[in-house]
Amino acid sequence: MKQLLLITIGLCCILTLNAQPSVIVGAEQTAEYFPLLKGKRIALFSNHTGMVGDKHLLDVLVENGLNVVAIFSPEHGFRGNAGAGDKIASSVDTKTGVPILSLYDGNTSKPSTESMQKFDILIVDIQDVGLRYYTYYITMVKLMDACAEHNKKVLILDRPNPNGHYVDGPILNMKHKSGVGWLPIPVVHGMTLGELAQMVNGEKWLPEGRTCDLTVIPCLNYTHQTMYRLPVPPSPNLPNMKAVYLYPSLCYFEATPVSLGRGTTLPFQIYGHPNMKGYDFTFTPRSMPSATKPPQQDRLCYGVNLSTLSEEEILKKGINMNYLIDAYKRLNMGDRFFSSFFEKLIGVDYVRTMIEQGKTTEEIQAVWQGDVKKFKKQRKPYLLYDE
Repeated sequence: MKQLLLITIGLCCILTLNAQPSVIVGAEQTAEYFPLLKGKRIALFSNHTGMVGDKHLLDVLVENGLNVVAIFSPEHGFRGNAGAGDKIASSVDTKTGVPILSLYDGNTSKPSTESMQKFDILIVDIQDVGLRYYTYYITMVKLMDACAEHNKKVLILDRPNPNGHYVDGPILNMKHKSGVGWLPIPVVHGMTLGELAQMVNGEKWLPEGRTCDLTVIPCLNYTHQTMYRLPVPPSPNLPNMKAVYLYPSLCYFEATPVSLGRGTTLPFQIYGHPNMKGYDFTFTPRSMPSATKPPQQDRLCYGVNLSTLSEEEILKKGINMNYLIDAYKRLNMGDRFFSSFFEKLIGVDYVRTMIEQGKTTEEIQAVWQGDVKKFKKQRKPYLLYDE
């Protein structure tokens, strides 16, 4: 009995030593930032991911008597139900009555001067996934620029990056700058929004070398090796962690005729095309609220189901160009396979050329390793968390 008790105590000690404290996001640390908001007119850049426990940050702020005067809503809308690329018009949050201001009412895809004059401080609280073509950070940078122009403070309540454990892909050639690629960073930059905002200021990436008055409330108990699982899907077509982990490898199909599962129950976890016959797996994209006009709508597609892979198998590959190379070879369409959108997504010219030349994913990855090394060194002063 005594021996059993000692074994039990030993196991408990091991479990205690191995137990990882849970991540506390910036928004949960109200004592750190509520004092910064007293007496201020507050604008909030957030969406359905801005949760503090089981409440939205907006509700927490309002319940505590803080003066939230405006909401800025990104792609997919404040409640996260708009389609990709939909422009979100001005409206009102039905629960609180706080006006939702359009990000597109200015002439430069930034908020108008009238919108900017409504508030004193902008809170950024939104769940990013750490990809250069995932547009939430672009909206944040545009808002940072508007705040710099209008002398408004920016407060970022930081959240972990679910792809924050690695850096991969080429740095954007700025001749391909677009609404899906705004900064000279790799496809997978491995930074949180708080870190990235600090880098934007430090590297003078805002127009005319402007910087904004920036405060970041970091996460607690988080490092870049923390495998953080998202409590809320960040957007309609990234419904689970497998989709989030496959996103760096599959998004390039957006620049081809190949379906990557929009309009199915497995977006960003499958790919296929009506002419990719020879595969046993089939699916038919349908119109749905999150994908009203999906590629290959109502057509039977033959392809590959990646949702059967384990998360570990997906993660160890990094950006895996094999899926794109497979579809390119099978469809045998030559120049017609890629649209010009491909360079906006991958950020450089050489990847398309290498695929057309029959190079392997390993050969392609080798070319951008210099960019990865360079960026890791460049970003180091701005990191808030251990690598």
